[in-house]
Amino acid sequence: MNALAPPKDQLAILVIDDELIVRESLGAWLADDGYRVETAESGAAALRLASSTRYDVAFIDIQMPKMDGLELQKRLLAANPSMTTIVMTAYASVDTAVRALKEGAYDYIVKPFDPDELLHLVERARERCALQSENERLRQTLDAHAEPEELVGDSPAMKKLLEIVRTVGPTDTTVLVHGESGTGKELVARAIHASSPRRYAPLVCVHCGALAEGVLESELFGHEKGAFTGAAYHHKGKFEQADGGTIFLDEIGDISPKVQVELLRVLEEKRVTRVGGKTPIAVDFRVVAATHQDLSELVAQGRFREDLFYRLDVVRVEIPPLRERPGDVPVLARHFLHRLQTSMNKKDMHFSDAALEALAAHDWPGNVRELQNAVERAAVLGHPPELDVDDLPLDVRRAEAAPGAAARSLADVERRHIERVLAETEWNVTRAAAVLDVDRGTLYNKIAKYGLERPEHAR
Repeated sequence: MNALAPPKDQLAILVIDDELIVRESLGAWLADDGYRVETAESGAAALRLASSTRYDVAFIDIQMPKMDGLELQKRLLAANPSMTTIVMTAYASVDTAVRALKEGAYDYIVKPFDPDELLHLVERARERCALQSENERLRQTLDAHAEPEELVGDSPAMKKLLEIVRTVGPTDTTVLVHGESGTGKELVARAIHASSPRRYAPLVCVHCGALAEGVLESELFGHEKGAFTGAAYHHKGKFEQADGGTIFLDEIGDISPKVQVELLRVLEEKRVTRVGGKTPIAVDFRVVAATHQDLSELVAQGRFREDLFYRLDVVRVEIPPLRERPGDVPVLARHFLHRLQTSMNKKDMHFSDAALEALAAHDWPGNVRELQNAVERAAVLGHPPELDVDDLPLDVRRAEAAPGAAARSLADVERRHIERVLAETEWNVTRAAAVLDVDRGTLYNKIAKYGLERPEHAR
């Protein structure tokens, strides 16, 4: 018996039959064996009981007046999908019992009953209830950890990104994630997968730029034994491993023309043929691809297939580099430090205001990954509980010590960022406001607040 199965007196059973002798005999057998049993003489009576009591198992007679067993089962399962239903039938209506199985019944039993067969069937139903409860607990645990903690930020750009993830996640749409190295493209892919109906199936990651053409083919599509020198066994590729789940293709812009052709075929047909094999294998997957390159520019250069580009670029998610959202730096720094103090068993670690200003003043060419490493270094080599500027990496301290850095605050960082964006857009306020993700009125107010002046060449 399943050790997780609930005690018999905690399993609620409902017996529904219009014949009194059946209700009484079946109810007595189950009660004598230790189960909690109630009976109902009709479908209407059963629905009244089920409206106020949650039953784990229901025995339903197929042939009843007014409401037959099939209709009653449908209504009971609609109200309680986890209920285990067992239909009772005579030999002449076994075909109807089979219909009930197709519509959700766990099993059927033929009248007249064999008591031993009946109790064995209930015991299996009890174990099924235990497995359903355990699966639900596991699903709740997975749901509680569904969203990766690293996807944090208060900037308008990050809020917009998170909203896109929440919108596109529950769909099966192909997503193309674009961002510089270190911005967290894989984390976005994990967040999309975690918010999708596929979250209980695998998320399989493939870093395409790190593998040679032949190796990548084998990794993606698998290979048969003897397909090439060294192929001593059958190998299931990443697409097969992702069956039912999501495949994340990182640095998709680096794959060769040959692999592009094969990948396009797999995406269109949802079938994969292993290297050295002849039989296509059906696979069910969702694709999230990522790149730091401009794929449309690669298409224009003839280095990336246009049809594959449009197959991948259904919904695009842009991850802004950290230098374009300096307000997120303190938020991320505190977040990483909180995680580290938990894993390192160090309490009350925090950054000084000066350290946070120094972190915000740095340009972070390595983006979030570089910031995470800097916070870890400070936590390991610094002097807690308060981590100061001297505990930060040298390049961060250099930025803080640059001319004029002593008076640099988060407002100074915002001013410098607005100046940079205005310069890049040649003081086109409409374009600059779009890059900054603010309206033109807000940008004009910021320009006035910081006393920014349009240079001669941009007038």
